[in-house]
Amino acid sequence: MSAPPPVPTEKGILQFLQICDSFYPTEAVEASVEQQRRWYDALCARFDRPLPPDLIFADGMVQRIPIRRYRPRKIVTRTILLYIHGGGFVVGSLESHHAICAEIADFAGAELVSVDYRLAPEYRWPAQTDDGFAVLKHLLAANNKVVLIGDSAGGNLAAGLALRARDEDLSGVVGQVLIYPALGGDLNAGSYVEMAAAPGLTTADVAYYREILQAPEGNGIAEPLQASSLSGLPPAFITVAHFDPLRDDGRHYAARLSEAGGEVWFREEPQMVHAWLRARHMSDGARDGFHAVCEAVRHFAAP
Repeated sequence: MSAPPPVPTEKGILQFLQICDSFYPTEAVEASVEQQRRWYDALCARFDRPLPPDLIFADGMVQRIPIRRYRPRKIVTRTILLYIHGGGFVVGSLESHHAICAEIADFAGAELVSVDYRLAPEYRWPAQTDDGFAVLKHLLAANNKVVLIGDSAGGNLAAGLALRARDEDLSGVVGQVLIYPALGGDLNAGSYVEMAAAPGLTTADVAYYREILQAPEGNGIAEPLQASSLSGLPPAFITVAHFDPLRDDGRHYAARLSEAGGEVWFREEPQMVHAWLRARHMSDGARDGFHAVCEAVRHFAAP
């Protein structure tokens, strides 16, 4: 008889999971990509929030890549925030993280650019990192300082962009904020085993997303944990959820960055599950975690 899956006890996050299950089936990855995207869009809409007062946003293009720019009513820094959304490289869009991006921009008093990178399976790796890197280079070319931010698959891409910028001697990336990032850890060890059946994301789901992306194994940009060197990278804030198979990816990456002489802040949310950003207005733990994310962004973006 198998043990029951590990679950948190915080009331707010349990309510969040219940709502998620009503929109997004646990076996969603077995459905067509089109159906997954419909479910995900409906889920995101359920947690949509009014934007902060007087914040404005506008859609645009960098080369052929759609972006959305957010400008809060009070800008206190010229540093630009570059947000890369999660969604397993398969789902997600400018709409899926709209309120999240707006709230981060407003808290930090900084302009934020969100990237609508190409998705798998229509576009395999490295389309996703190439789109993000094109936008990053565009921002850096204008002598901007940039803070990279990403959640889940977006955390993978943000970490990879920091590595690419270092390898190409691009200056101006002043921080990276990685939120429950997928960084290429061993699926047969640690939290991938302990939290294999965690609510919200399973190890089988992670394996599915890796397979559909078709990134080369061992490539340091696709799997930042496999990078040969993590020296010379910008300061990092990494937050993970305890009830998440990706937990140890963030733990191990923070440790490796520290060993390489990097400046690292690491935070583990003891009652959180994957995708807890969406629960920030209904869960005490998620509210505290989101505040910590916003504080880190504001710290890195300070003039």
